[in-house]
Amino acid sequence: MRILITGVAGFIGSHLADRLLGLGHEVVGLDCFTDYYSRWLKDLNADSVRQKGGTVLELDLAQDRLEAALDGVELVYHCAAQPGISHTTPFDDYLRNNIIATRRLARQAMSAPGLKCFVNVSTSSVYGRHAADNEEAAPKPTSHYGVTKLAAEQLVLSYQRESGFPACSLRLFSVYGPRERPEKLYPKLIGCILRDQPFPLYEGSREHSRSFTYVADIVDGFVAVMDNMDACFGEILNIGSDIETTTGRGIDIVEQIIGKKAKIDPHPRRPGDQLRTYANIEKARRVLGYEPTTTPEEGLQAAVDWYREYILNNPMAQA
Repeated sequence: MRILITGVAGFIGSHLADRLLGLGHEVVGLDCFTDYYSRWLKDLNADSVRQKGGTVLELDLAQDRLEAALDGVELVYHCAAQPGISHTTPFDDYLRNNIIATRRLARQAMSAPGLKCFVNVSTSSVYGRHAADNEEAAPKPTSHYGVTKLAAEQLVLSYQRESGFPACSLRLFSVYGPRERPEKLYPKLIGCILRDQPFPLYEGSREHSRSFTYVADIVDGFVAVMDNMDACFGEILNIGSDIETTTGRGIDIVEQIIGKKAKIDPHPRRPGDQLRTYANIEKARRVLGYEPTTTPEEGLQAAVDWYREYILNNPMAQA
């Protein structure tokens, strides 16, 4: 199957591309390589995709022509987005990269004659401070990221409701693992401990409860959609681990793996942060046969190992 992955040089998109290439599919990836974090890290991910036989195109979904990227494509995984809840990121970036980009891609995909399924990648942030309900719960996002990801999701699903566009949306929960963005909890924690630097911890966040989900388990959900496309059209599906882990316990596990305590640098509470995420995956179990299996200890060991190999002593990774 010829598959398009947007955001292919990112954390989740690159893992998905690697898996699909390993399964024998033809993968065309696109990414606009924004400067939100190190270009070197994105190039590292893109190189992994190319080495396994995938194609990587540098395109901007919000302005470039997309016909060639969608030529012959049967399945789209739309992973590209403006991520994070940083208040230094202008709202216009979220608007452009989450809503406008999604609209242009979906509209172009609607005219692709061989398209079988369009998978929109959404987030548990659409639920708001307490993301613990099933897919029928009313969304209450508390960040520009959550608001614009919800709008993008509903835009795609509106095309499905209006014209039968073969689309669905996956809401992901607290994904972690090798290649994760450098400002996220675990890469920052791992780097601070290994370099003996202070680790910034926001007030109250040690007690935050999360459905931390290892990236390979997330990719399992993506692949399961490919195997159950007809059952997914028009649906929203939570994809994540249904085992809750506090941020404090996650910190403890990383400290145990490395054999060293973090130097905690307290910071004021961060506006827009979620207090609890719990992936209610009963629907995904029923529709997809989805069952995440990776323990926090296994996933965080892999994250530490990757950081040591590719990031720790590499000056390019800090650029």
